[in-house]
Amino acid sequence: MSKSDIGIVGLAVMGENLVMNMESKGFSVSVYNRTTDKVDSFVKGRAKGLNIVGAYTLQEFVDSLKTPRKILLMVKAGKPVDDNIEALIPLLSPGDIIIDGGNTHFPDTARRAKYVESKGLLYMGTGVSGGEEGALKGPSIMPGGSVAAWNHVSPIFKAIAAKVDDVPCCEWIGSDGAGHFVKMVHNGIEYGDMQLICEAYFLMKEYLGMNSDEMYEVFREWNIGILDSYLIEITRDILAYKDEDGSPIVEKILDTAGQKGTGKWTSVTSLDEGVPLSLISEAVYARYLSALKDERVRASGILKGPNTAGSFKGDKSAFIEDIRLALFASKIVSYAQGFALMRACSETYDWNLDFGSIAMLWRGGCIIRSTFLADIKRAFEKNPDLDNLMLDSFFNDALTEAQDSWRRVCSAALINGVAIPAFASALTYYDGYRTARLPANMLQAQRDYFGAHTYERIDKPRGEVFHTNWTGEGGATSASSYTV
Repeated sequence: MSKSDIGIVGLAVMGENLVMNMESKGFSVSVYNRTTDKVDSFVKGRAKGLNIVGAYTLQEFVDSLKTPRKILLMVKAGKPVDDNIEALIPLLSPGDIIIDGGNTHFPDTARRAKYVESKGLLYMGTGVSGGEEGALKGPSIMPGGSVAAWNHVSPIFKAIAAKVDDVPCCEWIGSDGAGHFVKMVHNGIEYGDMQLICEAYFLMKEYLGMNSDEMYEVFREWNIGILDSYLIEITRDILAYKDEDGSPIVEKILDTAGQKGTGKWTSVTSLDEGVPLSLISEAVYARYLSALKDERVRASGILKGPNTAGSFKGDKSAFIEDIRLALFASKIVSYAQGFALMRACSETYDWNLDFGSIAMLWRGGCIIRSTFLADIKRAFEKNPDLDNLMLDSFFNDALTEAQDSWRRVCSAALINGVAIPAFASALTYYDGYRTARLPANMLQAQRDYFGAHTYERIDKPRGEVFHTNWTGEGGATSASSYTV
């Protein structure tokens, strides 16, 4: 009996679709699920007649695979991954490969890679983006971990990945947790993009008083040009979808947002690294705020704001264009912050990430795929040491062109009481980043006043620190020099 090219553990929707994708590309696949009736229903139903082998024990599953065995875990992140690793290790041989394809926090992947390698095996943490459709038709794949495993796995992964200009959206990221880290940042940017689009929709609905059909036309037009992206495309489709009574179904959906944790991980990592990830963090907080539905309903009858919603009297088409440009400018900030975090972590963990290559991985298959990722690639080709995407000439010019519109949108929203945390955060980040002298001098003086934390002076060399006795007699101060 011939053996399978790869095995997949976990037959939820993503796992099943990846199996079907692999089989359609000419690979034989063995499948195993903890609840074996799922294996039975799959191989006798959807997979019937295909080059897919069902296994009902882990031993049978392992024995059905070619060596070095390649096993892809598509199970829930956390303890289920560890449990499967522990169950597999005694059954595997040196050089066999375990791959975690779930949404795992990258420090866990780094820990597992070290542990599995200590057993003579190889371990990969691989981000897979694109949802159910991507898994079936071609996802974006972000592999990292044991580099020795990549040559064995790459033919399969590149075959099933999305293609843009015949180039697979799949390339080696880096060691230990690098693949899952990049997927985490992808998801953080996804949080930001989604929140920005929601705020654009909210402005049109609440401030301009537009209905879903009118907004559909706007998003349809926006999906041709600089905003062309998967998320704009699906927003257009959502606005067009009607319930049985002919009304837009989106307006019947409860306004409480869920999340799986990857956005939070991105924000926490930015705090650990000291990288301002303000827009993405605001997108996470916006979901938390949405979850306070009952509180918000009570507050809506108590807290007062301007009574101007839907009372726009100006040039609606011009303001919609302002929203379009503000959305694009804010989107640039979202990616700029995400890539700044990747740069910091690349140095911290010695990953040597290729930022242009990462942008290309996201051009197809994934949730944040969009046309301007090619511009990000070009920016890093011109300057691999680029500190911030906003400093690249293409993005700098785009921000300059959008700036007046961006400010008009944020001003109008604030004056009229329309919540736009991501738009406002993006503009504030831009203004802070372009300001040569921020008020942190006052902050340092405050810290020195109450805690003797010292400060540096603009008229002295960097690294030389001072402390002032701020309560000195007669108001006089004395400064003392300290060695760092």
